[in-house]
Amino acid sequence: MFPRHLFNLEPVFTSKHFTIILNSKKIMKTISTLLLVLLCFISYTQQLPILTCTSSAEDINSNYSKAKAFQSLLEELTQLGVPGSAMAIYSPEGWWTGSTGYAKIEDKTLMQTCHLMHLQSVAKTYMAVSILKLKEEGKIDLDLPITNYLPAKFSKYIPSPEKITVKMILNHTSGIPEYNFSPTFVALVLQHPTHHFEAEDYLNYIHGKPLDFEPGSKYSYRNTNYVLLSLIADAITGDHARYIRENIFKPLGLTQTFYRGSEGYINYPHLVNSYWDRHSDGIIENVSVLQNSSVASCVGDDGIVAIPIEAVKFLKGLMEGKILSAASLEEMKTWVNGRDGKPTYGQGLDHATFVGYTGYGHSGGGVGAGCQLYYFPEKNIYLFVGVNLGTLTDSPLHQAVEKVIDKIYATLFE
Repeated sequence: MFPRHLFNLEPVFTSKHFTIILNSKKIMKTISTLLLVLLCFISYTQQLPILTCTSSAEDINSNYSKAKAFQSLLEELTQLGVPGSAMAIYSPEGWWTGSTGYAKIEDKTLMQTCHLMHLQSVAKTYMAVSILKLKEEGKIDLDLPITNYLPAKFSKYIPSPEKITVKMILNHTSGIPEYNFSPTFVALVLQHPTHHFEAEDYLNYIHGKPLDFEPGSKYSYRNTNYVLLSLIADAITGDHARYIRENIFKPLGLTQTFYRGSEGYINYPHLVNSYWDRHSDGIIENVSVLQNSSVASCVGDDGIVAIPIEAVKFLKGLMEGKILSAASLEEMKTWVNGRDGKPTYGQGLDHATFVGYTGYGHSGGGVGAGCQLYYFPEKNIYLFVGVNLGTLTDSPLHQAVEKVIDKIYATLFE
């Protein structure tokens, strides 16, 4: 699929995170036309075996008080036309997981809580944690210019890189242009869905472009920032993906969470297929070829797949101080304000409000998937909810899904 960041997909930090609307109808028309041609040449029916799998070893509370209500809401998503969905919750009652629909429509593989789901831009939180971890090790100073750490062969693509600090790219106040705004990039992804991108390839699409605004003057979500963080981490560690696996996945026991360099990445039999309501008419199409190829190319800003319960275990481990110090966690929660003047983003963390409750975490979405991962400190509740349906465009289906997601949050806080 296309990354969530193919266009100006600045997160909408309300209770309706699944719908992300393109800024330009003209671009949408171009995408639709190109995809129509592309889909004629791609066979969507994948000859995969019907899988059976077991869920996480975590103790699931079989008497979870809201289990029936949550399961009913997941089934409501399926009734609307969502191929499959899954949830994982940790609250004072303990763990609960649930799923419904299909992981793979083609061979009728039922969605299970042990299926791998695309985390999309939630990967930015993992990337940010690794940078804060390097700071704790004394290997990086967030207040220094990126030129202190970013090799010259990469910093040459950035306008006035000496004016931009590491912290500015962490919290999206750098002013660096967005690589996926480039029509050339869009065309290459659409016309060559299996093309593999390296990090420097993304930077080529911003070469020669001016900064969008004076560094540090305001917030504007840019995926390019997190590509740069991955390159900085590579320069310091030799391999940022390995560093993430060894310093985040391993300490937290995340054995069903995968990122670049993992054996078999991204050809996992338990990975869900990806679907899109391309024409906003309720007809679902398989876009797994695009999804998986794109995710395999993502660096820093996307690219992680995980089972739902391990997404929650990651955020829970972060909030409980298992991978970062209390000071570093507080630094991650140093919020910058959005256009509405309200706290919006920290260092790899969203500041969001759901039916009156504040959540810390991240959302992610794109043509073939959508998810949310948040912690609600007032209730000590963690939630992951994901679908294998694209969330790039608005449609009657997506509007109906939004209402069900709102019900999930209302039920969560009852």
